[in-house]
Amino acid sequence: MFNKANHIRENYLEMTMYPSIFCSGCGVGNVLNYSLRAIDAEHIDLDGVVFVSGIGCSSRMPGYIDADGLHTTHGRAIAFATGVKTSDPDLNVVIFTGDGDAAGIGGNHLIHAARRNVDLTVVCINNFIHRMTGGQVSPTTPLTSKTSTTPYGNIEQPFDLCSLVIGAGASYVSRWTLGYPYETIKAIREGLRNKGFSFIEMLVPCPTGYTKKQKIPDGRETWDWYKESTILRSQYMKLPKAERAKETRIVIGKLRDSPRPEFCDTYGKLVEKYRL
Repeated sequence: MFNKANHIRENYLEMTMYPSIFCSGCGVGNVLNYSLRAIDAEHIDLDGVVFVSGIGCSSRMPGYIDADGLHTTHGRAIAFATGVKTSDPDLNVVIFTGDGDAAGIGGNHLIHAARRNVDLTVVCINNFIHRMTGGQVSPTTPLTSKTSTTPYGNIEQPFDLCSLVIGAGASYVSRWTLGYPYETIKAIREGLRNKGFSFIEMLVPCPTGYTKKQKIPDGRETWDWYKESTILRSQYMKLPKAERAKETRIVIGKLRDSPRPEFCDTYGKLVEKYRL
């Protein structure tokens, strides 16, 4: 009998890297699983994929995949990935990044890659904190949340990363939690197929950092907290406008799917036009 888990393990994972460094209850391993299942479903040859990451818990993911990858400097994953893609547009370039890596020190690269609509698939793991570097406040830390650098509660308005990249021009944008595995796999598949900048934000628990600081119990209570803190876009759009304006839950689902000219294609045509 065909076993999908065994198939993924035997064909995609670098088993010499296990056991993993991820904390018990962390959602990074789930996202790795969903991502590889999406790649497998799209029948994408790993020899034609480059995985790129920066610094952070999520950025260790390429090391567990038996494929080519770049583990780059903090915040520079999208800049490196843009170079890889423009040098060989036939490659599938997948970026694993976190909220601190992508939106903090790497915020400018995120904005401009979305603006250019470079054909990259970004899987951004948002755990609301800079976990690996000490549990500091990040650009997505919710208001009043406690971190190692905001012991009395965060007073800075957090970024809505999906709204940010939509405003910058990303052509495909989705946001999900771990409780929607099939929807997440579908979103990553759609991101891989999209000819342009694709951004899939994953809201994941950090049991040793964020949720612990907020005194959210481990296990079932954590999953309940994410369920109570989010609302499906389909449900959100049914609310009267006045209620939508007051809604404080995070909207999840497919938020944009609007193809437009891709950077490498446009650049290639320009080069051909003026080639001597």
